[in-house]
Amino acid sequence: MIFLTQLVYVKEGQESLFNKFEEIAIPAITKYNGRLLFRIRPSDNNFIEHHIEKPYEIHLVEFETEQDFRNYSNDEERTRFLYLKEQSVKSALMIKGAML
Repeated sequence: MIFLTQLVYVKEGQESLFNKFEEIAIPAITKYNGRLLFRIRPSDNNFIEHHIEKPYEIHLVEFETEQDFRNYSNDEERTRFLYLKEQSVKSALMIKGAML
């Protein structure tokens, strides 16, 4: 089992474009032995302390294997709509982990 945490930074004014991409990308996770554990859109009062920019969203996803994640990343329908992500996301930080 692998876990992926992603901090997503969306370009100002491009939130609806980002959400259109998510409507396609998130349902595809389950096709590849994955599960969205949570998707959080934090507000300013959710941060006790921070030393980096506050993300627009935080995602935690699990996949059975690394190959399952690669298969999801290469999903044909998802890749057809990557332009939505490219146009709307300023940057993203992905942190990969495993259950200890």
